[in-house]
Amino acid sequence: MYIVNRHFYPLRSIMLLVVICLIMSPANYSFADDTLTPPESVKQPVTDHYHSIEVTEDYRWLEDFEDPAVKKWNEAQNRYSRKILDNIADRSAIKKVLTELMGGKSVDYYNLKYRNGVLFAFKFQPPKEQPLLITLESPFDLSTEKVVLDLNERDTTGTTAIDFYKPSPDASLVAVSLSRFGSEKGEVHIFNVATGQELKDIVPGVNGPTAGGDVAWESDGSGFYYTRYPQPGERPDKDLSFFQQVYYHRLGTKIEEDRYVIGKEFPRIAEIQIDASDDGRYFLVAVANGDGGEFAHYLKGPDKNWTQITRHDDLIPTAKFGPDNALYLLSNKGTPRGKILYLPPGETDLEKASVLVDESNVTIKSYLPTENYLFLIDLDGGPNLMRVLNLADRNVKSVPTAPVSSVGGMISVGGDVVMFRSTSYTEPSVYYQFDPSTGEAKRTSLFKTSPADFSDVEVVREFATSKDGTKIPVNIIKPIGTRLDGNNPTILYGYGGYGISLSPGFNPTLRLWLDQGGVYVVANLRGGGEYGEEWHLAGNLTNKQNVFDDFAACAEYLIKTGYTNPSLLCIRGGSNGGLLMGAALTQRPELYRAVVSSVGIYDMLRVELDPNGTFNITEFGTVANPDHFKALYAYSPYHNVKDGTAYPSVLFLTGDNDGRVNPAQSRKMTARLQTATGSGNPILLRTNSKTGHGGGTALSEKIEYQTDIYAFILDQLGLKFKHDR
Repeated sequence: MYIVNRHFYPLRSIMLLVVICLIMSPANYSFADDTLTPPESVKQPVTDHYHSIEVTEDYRWLEDFEDPAVKKWNEAQNRYSRKILDNIADRSAIKKVLTELMGGKSVDYYNLKYRNGVLFAFKFQPPKEQPLLITLESPFDLSTEKVVLDLNERDTTGTTAIDFYKPSPDASLVAVSLSRFGSEKGEVHIFNVATGQELKDIVPGVNGPTAGGDVAWESDGSGFYYTRYPQPGERPDKDLSFFQQVYYHRLGTKIEEDRYVIGKEFPRIAEIQIDASDDGRYFLVAVANGDGGEFAHYLKGPDKNWTQITRHDDLIPTAKFGPDNALYLLSNKGTPRGKILYLPPGETDLEKASVLVDESNVTIKSYLPTENYLFLIDLDGGPNLMRVLNLADRNVKSVPTAPVSSVGGMISVGGDVVMFRSTSYTEPSVYYQFDPSTGEAKRTSLFKTSPADFSDVEVVREFATSKDGTKIPVNIIKPIGTRLDGNNPTILYGYGGYGISLSPGFNPTLRLWLDQGGVYVVANLRGGGEYGEEWHLAGNLTNKQNVFDDFAACAEYLIKTGYTNPSLLCIRGGSNGGLLMGAALTQRPELYRAVVSSVGIYDMLRVELDPNGTFNITEFGTVANPDHFKALYAYSPYHNVKDGTAYPSVLFLTGDNDGRVNPAQSRKMTARLQTATGSGNPILLRTNSKTGHGGGTALSEKIEYQTDIYAFILDQLGLKFKHDR
């Protein structure tokens, strides 16, 4: 699940009396345009029964966005939110600083791929709305840069984005998935790398918001395998985002002539990735069973037959080809922090695999086999480490990395030489080229520049103690010399799900927050993968409450140790982190002054009925299972809002085109909280018609988004904006 993190913050207390509807039918009421009171959310009770338990809710009518009443309600909520956010005195000054931090000369290179001596990369260069797809002859010589695709010229509105790209083996062509308005519903286009000209081949229905999509080229570049969603008419409309399969397209032929390859036996919630060996003799299809961490792998060799080589209970999330066509597999079976298995070329019996790297005290995050070495990137509770195994003598050496940093984006650039990306909370990203034969890491010319200087900032890594005694890492970013007197405005960020780890990353907008004397904290909660698969499983399904206990413990730690106090504490998160925000504010509302929650999940009893909700069952559970239902109902934020409770200020953010989390989740939670809160603090809903879950959002929209968030936080914490830029 491509993950985008959002934020939530506080606002000044301004909620007044509720607008009175003209007629008590939600299809007919109207809203005044000049009020600073939230629009009324008419109650229409609906009762369901789950395992003999009666559950009644009032706002199910807000699920139907095709209903004119829902559209009117949503528009009224946006007007209400805009009046409040736009009237914050410092908003324009905040936007000016964020435009400099995000839209200045902050060139960034990322998502590198290497084919036949050519280096491909995304280049993000503000003020352009979308990144460029470029090639380089050398990562040390930017004069060799050549633009293959500039979406800013193709679509001047900035609403077309690249979902993924795959160069052909000889680097002459590149397949690019394009989607619009943040929908992530992509069709593949083919471009000539040398000329930038587009071929006539356009393949629809390749990429989707949850299951994603992929392409793998034939060795001669004559065609490619691709992921294919059902086309309209092939299945009921409700199934068009499911039942992903693999098809083959030969360049120059009609799409109708594309042939089915594999996938009819895959689960409804299959999420497929396709890989090819360097010589094109072998193809590998990885199939995730939804988002909970179950995988199976299928191999096609020279005999053209597909053979299943791993199953869900093998606990193998990743398999990769080596240069010799052998398979290198990451296994969590009996070793939750991971071991690497070696399966000889052409072998399909997993029992024949040997252990190449055994489990250690760190978690294997990713790996890359080259001709004579195996490179490993490890997780140590969040920060990354790097080591390299000599395949001949099995000697392992560490590769020097910065403390509390991230290493990723590792690719082979010929022989045993690799490139990797390094970043931290205080240093922008930079790519290094590393040669294991010399042990030398050379800094390339592919590095991010930023007007944000963090030389006066320090990062400390401490540990909170959760309810059951588990130690939870907290990464604290603060100005050097910050006094622990309890008076520092603080933002606490968390996620905790899907085995996704929050590793250090550079965020230039934190400069604005730190300039206010603020402290920023990232919590490495259970449910993530920071300490391996056990850490993930301790925070999913019926163990999900552990995530919320961990987060509350982190907040209490920050208060107890003098970093902040509840009146100055803001929490933020998005997507699964939005669920975390909903649970945090309903379970411990007294701990927080403000909440910013983006594209979040709040109704845990009906989330599996959302357009893509079935994908989440393997992570959250299902109401059909009595034990799962009990856990879901116990923490479901929407169902645990209590009338008259003094809730903190809340800013909900969502996008109309979100295919990962239904925007109705945010609508329903907003309505419930606005009606129930007894604090007088504002509950706002900001819905963007040009975005989805976050991927592919134009730069200008990102600046507006961050402006609203920081304006909201500063206003609600009662802070006067300081700026000297």
